[in-house]
Amino acid sequence: MSIQNLRERLGALKKDARNLLENKGSATWTKDEQTKFDELMDEAERVENQIEAAQRLMDEDAEDSFRDVKNKDKDKGKKVDPATAAFENYLRKMSNRLTPQEVEAIRNTMSTTTGSEGGYTVQPIVASTLIEALKDYGAMRRLAGRIVTTNGADLSYPSTDGTSEEGEIVAQNASASDADVSFGTVPLNTYKFSSKVVTVPIELLQDSNIDVVALVNGRLRERIGRIQNRLFTVGTGTSQPFGLTVASAVGKTGATGQTLTVTYDDLVDLQDSIDPAYQVDGLKWQFAQTVRRLVRKLKDTAGRPIWTPSYDEGLTASRPDSLLGNPVEINNHMPAPAANAKSISFGDHSKYIVRDAMEVTIFRFEDSAYLKKGQVGFLAWSRAGGNLLDTNGTKTYQHSAT
Repeated sequence: MSIQNLRERLGALKKDARNLLENKGSATWTKDEQTKFDELMDEAERVENQIEAAQRLMDEDAEDSFRDVKNKDKDKGKKVDPATAAFENYLRKMSNRLTPQEVEAIRNTMSTTTGSEGGYTVQPIVASTLIEALKDYGAMRRLAGRIVTTNGADLSYPSTDGTSEEGEIVAQNASASDADVSFGTVPLNTYKFSSKVVTVPIELLQDSNIDVVALVNGRLRERIGRIQNRLFTVGTGTSQPFGLTVASAVGKTGATGQTLTVTYDDLVDLQDSIDPAYQVDGLKWQFAQTVRRLVRKLKDTAGRPIWTPSYDEGLTASRPDSLLGNPVEINNHMPAPAANAKSISFGDHSKYIVRDAMEVTIFRFEDSAYLKKGQVGFLAWSRAGGNLLDTNGTKTYQHSAT
């Protein structure tokens, strides 16, 4: 079955489940209806896993046959940005093969701060594209707020909590009271992330049909994106960013015995742990697929599923599944259910701020260690950090200790 047929099958399954949920309304579900809904969602999860496997296979096939990428034909007639063209020359050509004009173009568009060591600071047009693409590899960047600084110096970001403050009634001719706003600081330091060395066969670099910029950037993006998403999620704050689950306050703790489970009442309590001041559009759930398998089958007191599946609306638009009325974001770096684990996050995740220092540096290695294998190496450094600036906006569910 083709991946398109699988997607159509997934959409049909979710549509049937959603219709079953909506048609039943507020009426209590029968045992057969509960079973039918669970079977639809189980089948949908199997199809989703099959789609992911098929996509991985397609990606690997594409990587093994880069000649299928006909950039010259695809981009014929398009004007190439000079900075991007210079960056491509830097990636594609050996240092001793660059013409004086190409060397000058590279130096004009890429900082030569580390040029004597074989590295250049990537020009903003390429660096910003790479960093924006990191959102594809992590829920945290998709949900978080973001600031950009010109350097990576340590930064203490101001924070304040006004949820408990209120005004007063003042009698005629009486003076208003003082109520100074209290400010705190949250560290928002950057850390240096390495892509590890990406090795590319010389033949691919020499083939003009290969999109070498997409090839190299894709590998850098995947590697840096994954480690950043993991640390933005579970980072300890010691020599690494403060992760969301570490910085967040606990909104609900499971009862004794719930080291691997969560109940309907727990999720309701977690929702209500968010102050009404934050109860606006934008509140979302965030958890891993292992938790999704648990909550998909939870029912309310009337026996109705609390999970509302979505389905594709047309060819391009889609909406996420929802839980108790709020959208769900899957982040497989969220902890799995375990004793004391914070496996579920709920709230306004834009209160978590990712800080990028916009100086992505890339090095090219063409010494004997690589050339004797017919390869050229590329290594990228990126500086970024993250922290939760407002602990009232996002809360977590923590499993019981025993």
